[in-house]
Amino acid sequence: MDTLPSIFVSHGSPMTALEPGAAGAFFGALGPAIDAAFGRPKAILAVSAHTLMRAPVLLAAPRHAAVYDFGGFDPALYTLRYDAAGAPALAGRVAELLGAAGLPAHQLTEGDLDHGIWTPLRYVYPAADVPVLPLGWVPGWTPAQQFALGAALAPLRAQGVLVLASGSITHNLRRVFADGLRGPVDKPEIPESAAFRDWFAQRSAARDWDALFDYRARAPHAADMHPTDEHLLPWYVAAGAGGRDAAPQRLHTSITYGCLGMDAYAFGDSAPALTQRLTAAAS
Repeated sequence: MDTLPSIFVSHGSPMTALEPGAAGAFFGALGPAIDAAFGRPKAILAVSAHTLMRAPVLLAAPRHAAVYDFGGFDPALYTLRYDAAGAPALAGRVAELLGAAGLPAHQLTEGDLDHGIWTPLRYVYPAADVPVLPLGWVPGWTPAQQFALGAALAPLRAQGVLVLASGSITHNLRRVFADGLRGPVDKPEIPESAAFRDWFAQRSAARDWDALFDYRARAPHAADMHPTDEHLLPWYVAAGAGGRDAAPQRLHTSITYGCLGMDAYAFGDSAPALTQRLTAAAS
């Protein structure tokens, strides 16, 4: 197996699980593209915006089920399942890597998958046949600290483990749900969202890590697009796992509710191979 890239996906509203839209189509193409370019991952280390802890915690349960960590949505959402094997053996290896980087992690024999994990995975690997190890992380850490967390995980990529971070490239729920939980998904994008996403893509292509680490001061409309930044910080974990040398690859770009960005990125020197595979599959 060639070295896997690390990946960040925007999981969007829980309704993505029922109304996949453009992002769901991308998720559906992502799994086959990964498999074709690198081989099926042995496991997935999942870093979600919804699994937040006071210190790094590995959820090393032998089995996982979907957690319905939301309310007020279509009742059909609560009938969806994603039952996946855990990866307790991998937890020891990850704990070693984090400990060596001065980031000791707790291991729990508990688990289950929040919607930031199972919503994309039900399209990426619908058979739920790839073991998953969720990593709870600390939302109070800075982007640079999240990058360092990801850098500690980098050796996993050469060992067949997909480092998959899940959040949202823009995430202002007040704006998203201004028309209610069932507001129009296909609203035109607001200028503030477009400016933020474009800035992030441009700074990524330029490998301007200083600007990206300081996005809250430098990116246009940063506080508007991320009143709190727990949905963007997983991007930095995936970026750290890919390293500084290769420019992040923007794999997908779309918008829902006019302001909820669904962008996805890949990181590391193998990321262009994934971009090429996805482009070829779409042509």
